[in-house]
Amino acid sequence: MPFMKGKAPIRRTLQYLQSSRLVLRERVKVVTVNYNTIGDHHKGAQEFVFWHLSQLQYKNPQIQVATFKNITPSPFIRVFLDDGGDVLMDVDSKSRSDIHDHFRKVFCKSDTKLAEEERERQSRDNPANFGWGCDRQCICEVPGQVPCPGVVPVPKLMRGKYKYGKVLD
Repeated sequence: MPFMKGKAPIRRTLQYLQSSRLVLRERVKVVTVNYNTIGDHHKGAQEFVFWHLSQLQYKNPQIQVATFKNITPSPFIRVFLDDGGDVLMDVDSKSRSDIHDHFRKVFCKSDTKLAEEERERQSRDNPANFGWGCDRQCICEVPGQVPCPGVVPVPKLMRGKYKYGKVLD
């Protein structure tokens, strides 16, 4: 398997990419990470990019993510919002897990919001669902189904109490 070569090949597996909880809010449009490849106080930013940047890009395909190496004296993450503003996050001398937790708390959706969106997506994605809160109010709206009995009477052959057009006792 050619994708299992290199440093930490686990990062390229689908299970690893899907396991992330870094789902950004709708307001976030661009994320930039600025760090140097040399220096101990840049180590946390380097590891964050190494371990979590691919997950961030996988979970947020509509977000632009950029890294800038070796152009800043201190590491930071800048997040640009849809209203034109930006937010700076100082990551100087922080560990990878501290950066991950702080980034998730400030810029990402909460677990309850993610669970609510997942439940909503599952209920609306299934075309067999109908009723209140779904795409279709009634099964008669699906092409090829019998129309509503309130609008068009169902033929007697399709009713349970008739057989061959006669009432069963």
